[in-house]
Amino acid sequence: MKVWIKYLIGIALGLAAAFIIPSANPAATAVISAASEFAIRAARYTVLPLMFFGVSMAVFKLRNSNQLTKTALWTIGAILGTTLILTVLGLISILIFKLPRIPITGEKMTDLPSIVLKKMIMQILPYSGFNSIADGAYLLPCFIFAGFAGAGCTTDQVASKPLVSFLDSAAKVCYSIMTFFIEWVSIGMIAIACYWMVSAKAIFASRIYTPLILMLTIDFILAIALIYPLIIRFLCNDLHPMHVLFASITPILAAFFSADSNMSLPVNLRHARESLGQHQQAADVSVSLFSIFGRGGSALVTAICFVTILRSYSSLGFTAFDVVWIFITTFAISLVLGAIPQGGTFVALTVLCTMYSRGFEAGYLLLKPAAPILCSFAAAFDAASAMFGSYVVAVKTKQFEHVELKHYI
Repeated sequence: MKVWIKYLIGIALGLAAAFIIPSANPAATAVISAASEFAIRAARYTVLPLMFFGVSMAVFKLRNSNQLTKTALWTIGAILGTTLILTVLGLISILIFKLPRIPITGEKMTDLPSIVLKKMIMQILPYSGFNSIADGAYLLPCFIFAGFAGAGCTTDQVASKPLVSFLDSAAKVCYSIMTFFIEWVSIGMIAIACYWMVSAKAIFASRIYTPLILMLTIDFILAIALIYPLIIRFLCNDLHPMHVLFASITPILAAFFSADSNMSLPVNLRHARESLGQHQQAADVSVSLFSIFGRGGSALVTAICFVTILRSYSSLGFTAFDVVWIFITTFAISLVLGAIPQGGTFVALTVLCTMYSRGFEAGYLLLKPAAPILCSFAAAFDAASAMFGSYVVAVKTKQFEHVELKHYI
């Protein structure tokens, strides 16, 4: 059975169970929450070893074939390009279509989450390289350490031959283990989808955020069914760009209901390699970097939410400077959310409100009840961007093999 069918069945069962299980029962909710967290942990279980060994071998192969620079430049361009496209799409949609105001609440501000750039930079190079593979949330230190390991093996290939053989074998073993977990997480999707719906029922019932959710849905359809396929059609000269969307079904489903970029990473990687035919070295580098930096979905959702907050507090219009400031700030913040795989979108929104100040520091409270759904949409956008973006990288660097649609997993 295809993986996307397994995930779809699990999600359908989970959504149905959410309407059967009494959500008002705290004990039942606690059990569902624990089961959901366990399933997400299972999906993330192999991320670090898979990234370390996979990226090490990828960098080794790319440097040997003199494709490291080309692959890196195309990956950076794809990440920046998709983030730019989604940020512009979000701003255009919210500036053209004015959403209804959200009622202002009397909730008080609590301790605000923050993004400490200095701390993130220091974590890139920890005191010990082995510390970089100890944190399961921030993947950039692990990626850099793996990159140095792979590049170091190319300096003296005779001496490093045993290590290269070990890294290659370990990468294949980790990939096989990851495949096993991805297959069985389809059962865990029952708990993940059930907990998502239990958390979202109150949001849907209030109907306050329905226009916002509708706008995000339309933007998502435009991005994955029109904008990205057109880019694939003309940039990659692919006459059938919708096959990338078909390969993205499982990653999008997993990302949306888990709202966790680290959980969707192995799912993205497997479909990039087995469905889209990307070579190991291209897929491991591009998909990993998209998971760390490719948060265009967070930029889109943050931009739409922030403009909605400003309009809810004031009827004043926006100057060109305000629009440019929102664009630059949301774009920049999205690039530094790598240490926050879950809930990064809402953190970005609180940071944006704090930076804007002018009495809007507590504006994020208007959208706090809808945070789970907002983060889900952001994660789905990011998963789709990773699949389409990594495909562009593989095609432009000629590191892929054509896979027939019937053989997609």
